[in-house]
Amino acid sequence: MLPWYEYLIVFCVGGLICMIGQILIISTKITTARILVLFEMIGVFLAAIDIYEPISAFAKAGINVPIVGFGASLAKGAINAVKAQGLLGVFTGGMASVAGGLAAAIGFGFLFGSLFKAKTKKF
Repeated sequence: MLPWYEYLIVFCVGGLICMIGQILIISTKITTARILVLFEMIGVFLAAIDIYEPISAFAKAGINVPIVGFGASLAKGAINAVKAQGLLGVFTGGMASVAGGLAAAIGFGFLFGSLFKAKTKKF
């Protein structure tokens, strides 16, 4: 496949996910936090029924970078840990598979929270 074609696929899939999120924000009263959790649970569901990997092979970063990919990583880590450790893997596997991303998110959140002053959005 040509590189520009792959970029187009990544852009379209990622854009579609963002568009769905924006439509939910505009047309419903669902909070953005709940929409994020919904997208994460969609990733968990797709990984649990073994559909996420074929979609990921096609869309690459278009589906791996948004929160859907985080949910799939949690599910994949939990599934692999259950196979290796048994029931304890349900509690430890998901977190172990996403520990690097969580550490980076917490670290950068703290850094930018320390550097900039948050303002309340007025409606």
